[in-house]
Amino acid sequence: MKQDVIARGAAHSSIIHDSAEKHVTGQADYTDDLTLPEGTLHAYLGLSTVAHGRISRMDLDAVRKASGVHLVLTADDIPGVNDISPNGLHDDPVFAFPEVQFHGQPIFAVIAETRDQARRACKLAKLDYEELPFALDAMAARDAGMGYVTKPLTLSRGDMAALDAAPRRLDGRLTVGGQEHFYLESQIALAIPGEDDEVVLHTSTQHPTEVQHMVAHVLHVPANAVVVNVRRMGGGFGGKETQMNLFCCVAALAAKRLKRAVKLRPDRDDDFAITGKRHDFVIDYDVGYDDTGRIHAVSGDFYARCGFSADLSGPVTDRALFHADNAYYYPAVELRSHPMKTNTCSNTAFRGFGGPQGVIMAERVVEDIAYALGRDPLEIRKLNLYENGQLTPYHQEVEDQILPRIFEELEASSDYHARRQAVLDFNARAKSMGGTIRKGIALTPVKFGISFTATWFNQAGALIHIYSDGSVHLNHGGTEMGQGLNTKVAQVVAEALGIDIARIRITRTTTEKVPNTSATAASSGSDLNGMAALDACRQLTQRLTAFAAEAKGLTPDDIQIGETVRMGGEDMPFADFIKTAYIARIQLSAAGFYKTPKIHWNRETGRGRPFYYYAYGAACAEVSVDTLTGEYVIERADVLHDVGRSLNPALDKGQVEGAFVQGTGWLTTEELWWDKQGRLRTHAPSTYKIPLASDRPKIFNVDLADWSVNRENTIKRSKAVGEPPFMLGISVFQALNMAVASFNGYRANPRIDAPATPERVLMAIEALR
Repeated sequence: MKQDVIARGAAHSSIIHDSAEKHVTGQADYTDDLTLPEGTLHAYLGLSTVAHGRISRMDLDAVRKASGVHLVLTADDIPGVNDISPNGLHDDPVFAFPEVQFHGQPIFAVIAETRDQARRACKLAKLDYEELPFALDAMAARDAGMGYVTKPLTLSRGDMAALDAAPRRLDGRLTVGGQEHFYLESQIALAIPGEDDEVVLHTSTQHPTEVQHMVAHVLHVPANAVVVNVRRMGGGFGGKETQMNLFCCVAALAAKRLKRAVKLRPDRDDDFAITGKRHDFVIDYDVGYDDTGRIHAVSGDFYARCGFSADLSGPVTDRALFHADNAYYYPAVELRSHPMKTNTCSNTAFRGFGGPQGVIMAERVVEDIAYALGRDPLEIRKLNLYENGQLTPYHQEVEDQILPRIFEELEASSDYHARRQAVLDFNARAKSMGGTIRKGIALTPVKFGISFTATWFNQAGALIHIYSDGSVHLNHGGTEMGQGLNTKVAQVVAEALGIDIARIRITRTTTEKVPNTSATAASSGSDLNGMAALDACRQLTQRLTAFAAEAKGLTPDDIQIGETVRMGGEDMPFADFIKTAYIARIQLSAAGFYKTPKIHWNRETGRGRPFYYYAYGAACAEVSVDTLTGEYVIERADVLHDVGRSLNPALDKGQVEGAFVQGTGWLTTEELWWDKQGRLRTHAPSTYKIPLASDRPKIFNVDLADWSVNRENTIKRSKAVGEPPFMLGISVFQALNMAVASFNGYRANPRIDAPATPERVLMAIEALR
């Protein structure tokens, strides 16, 4: 079967996001917009007011007697297991009792007629605590002997004697802040009880199957009794991969107890306090290198604030080590993770999943070497780039290195060398004339591995129905959080069936249709679900082609399925052909499946091929800094990013732009702060600053490396785009560093910690004046 005509909306075309108009007109329905069943009740959570303690008295009588209250739930009311840990460590209770381990940990839930009544009733609880010692950050936890929340990892390769033998050596410490997800749609769950042990949940989650499993365990029912539905999310960024378990389990518990629908939506302040963030790290590094700037050996220790439970801290801290080389070859290397237990909310997945914290260490090392040698950091970067055939610290061979070409093209398109000289000249004039503005420029790369490091998550399913009128119903295991996954998978289906994308209806993700799905995370949504959908399409086209060939006495090569079905010399509209196939009792439904090939990983030995392939990119950023206030602006950013053969260039470009801005926010304005009592003080837009439209680069040039084609057999030879460009924001961080370094004549790296807030930049400048 051949297709001579490409269907409208097929893969590789820049069609609009399927919900774009709904998003901008307010017509898109989120969980909070669903019409509530008659008699729906509302839940609210009662939270701990100490960072660590043992509950000595819990008097909830006034709560139960409060106006509108139907039920108060505690740990004693859980029929199954009081645990929602995603890793089987049983360290993350739904309701804490008798010990609470962070300020803001849920202890009980109130279910009332209205949300306001439930919220007010929570305040009536009388709790006394025997307060216990606590540690809030990674280094304090280390010094207090708190221990690890999960097993650490060591990656090593080569002879570390090279560290002592290197002609030059440097060491340092980099502190990298965490990040709040700040999804526009907060955590939310609506549970509707069914007959017997059944319950249906509508929620905002990246992982419907995990919600299904957690609710089943907490209710002590089989997974087939729990249905989880997700139409779309108002952002996730990793914050809805595991953190929604709590809200769904509480809503489901209440719904089954009261036999009424129950909705739980926390205030933004409570959402911030309860849910985990990006892990902040303290990274100690030791580097040996030579007079040319070539790296000989690297040793690194990565201390992470993980929170009170493991959650996903194991794989997050693993991935930080996986990316501590970024794009650079270390002949000898030893990297160690330290996932520290702290008395804070349990940190979790966030776009990049530990990768950014590893990448920024690699870039700090390069900058240190460059300043020590008085060289342009770009020279050191290019000198140390991987070559094909070299091994990573986890012993995976690099086979698809394209950064030299990306560097060459971006250097030319951004006019990097002339602009760097102009920056140096500008700063020299400012110094001699007493100017208050200093500038900086940096060009940084990213090499990012694609696949879940938990190998079993690299699988997906899809379900496609063709109805007798020729319309197509598409369902897959991925979730839509604004990134355009549904649109891309629909494009794959449109091309595979040769039909107009308008025929395809993309439906909500539901555990009823595609079972045992993986989280939409690790940038793998299109890779996995696109291939699963393609597998379903192959089954359908083979079935329909065989039917047509037999019916017309032709060979399968004489049949072409599409908007016009061609059968030898006869043409038939697709809808008419499908009607004919239906009457002939041809199955018009198919379930597709895909698992990523080649990957394997042995954590005990620290060796394997955890990633199917790498995505690459580079960014050049220029900044101006007001040295009287520490405030700065991004004058210009140029990005060239590799997405393979793009499934949808417009959507991919949007992902690159958004990732760059979000990555810049992580490293510049977004600062998490706990007070000495363990209370999160950056708990709302009033105290936590994400980038605004005014913070974007004044000039923002983003291009895709349209010549790149994935050498691996991914969906249409594309590459993942969700996470890799996040790290391109590091170029802004390094440009700020250069502006500050102008105060010491670029003789030493100022080593600003992240986030480089205006206050921190100003303090770094004052230290050098």
